[in-house]
Amino acid sequence: MTKHILITAAAAALAVALSLSTTTAFVTNAGNGNAALSSALFSFTTDTAESSDAIIFSSPLANSSLDMPPYSKWEWNTHHNAESQLNKDSSSKTTHSINYLSVGDTTKPALLLVHGFGASSYHFRYNIPELAKDYHVYAIDLLGFGWSDKPIMDYDASVWRDQVIEFIDQVIFKEKGDDNRSIAIAGNSLGGYTAMYAASDSRIKEYVRGCILLNAAGRFRPEEGEETPAEPNPIVKSISSAFQRLVIACSFVITKQPARIEQILKSVYPSDSSNVNSELVESIRAPALDPNAAEVFYRVITKTGSGPMAYVDDIIKELECPVLLAWGEKDPWIRPAAADKMQRLHAEFHGENVGGENGSKWMKRVSIDAGHCPHDEAPEAVNKAILRFAAEVF
Repeated sequence: MTKHILITAAAAALAVALSLSTTTAFVTNAGNGNAALSSALFSFTTDTAESSDAIIFSSPLANSSLDMPPYSKWEWNTHHNAESQLNKDSSSKTTHSINYLSVGDTTKPALLLVHGFGASSYHFRYNIPELAKDYHVYAIDLLGFGWSDKPIMDYDASVWRDQVIEFIDQVIFKEKGDDNRSIAIAGNSLGGYTAMYAASDSRIKEYVRGCILLNAAGRFRPEEGEETPAEPNPIVKSISSAFQRLVIACSFVITKQPARIEQILKSVYPSDSSNVNSELVESIRAPALDPNAAEVFYRVITKTGSGPMAYVDDIIKELECPVLLAWGEKDPWIRPAAADKMQRLHAEFHGENVGGENGSKWMKRVSIDAGHCPHDEAPEAVNKAILRFAAEVF
């Protein structure tokens, strides 16, 4: 029992370090109105294809006037809530407030960006301006993260999959109309897993023109002969859970210190850490200001740490659109071997089909000189790869 408890506690500590290492933009819920974030965390300008006027992005808590409101709210009415989970009754609905960005010419094809674990749409700060010159770009804050609500409930991959699918249906397709229902979805880390999970779903797969994976997370189906860890008995499980909560709570307090945040970020930006700036550090520190942040953090870690509800193998098999792997080859957490395996699985299920000569089910890989967050560490290279891919699929 003691050995199991120690292993569980160590795993919890590692999970915290991993989650923060694969995260580069925590931001607090807009509803708390904390003055610490009254300065813009998300501030830059760009020109769009339809106007030469500068678009100024800033935190929803900023007091400055904006040329255009960078964030919109979508009221997501869903069965994903604590009451429904407790009673196992999907008819119980709750409305969660979801924040998102919508930038660019609304007549152009839609590109949805999905952030990674603990991050937010802020993490695409260097991608949105360039991509919005040619596409209508959306970036959503997943439930439990960013400026979206942080309800106390259980989290698993189906929550974010359904959120993305219903956002596409209720917001993007509603704006585009019936004649323009085509979209590409891009995601980093957990957002990459969410992107392909949503893209493979029968509710929207016929409209998805492409899926872009930026060091996507996810669990592969166990190889033949691999052992599945035995489930601990209820007493051990209860004690382990208590230790996990303690370790994660302590780590949550320690890792929110600016110097520690900067250290962790630089470890996952191995080629060029110059984008690890004070704004990024502050955007990670902010979740501690939300009263629900620590509990949501604990629940997400302990749930996702046991693996997503669908294997990457099965998702890739169901994908019917072209896939781009824009992969940070120096990722210390999700190694290039994961991308290698995705390519092998795709070829196994859909054939080699390089360049799409034999239909829409093709996959290509662009290697990026970066770590776990290539879109923020090497945005020029990633933007170039995405734009080339989008030009092929739309």
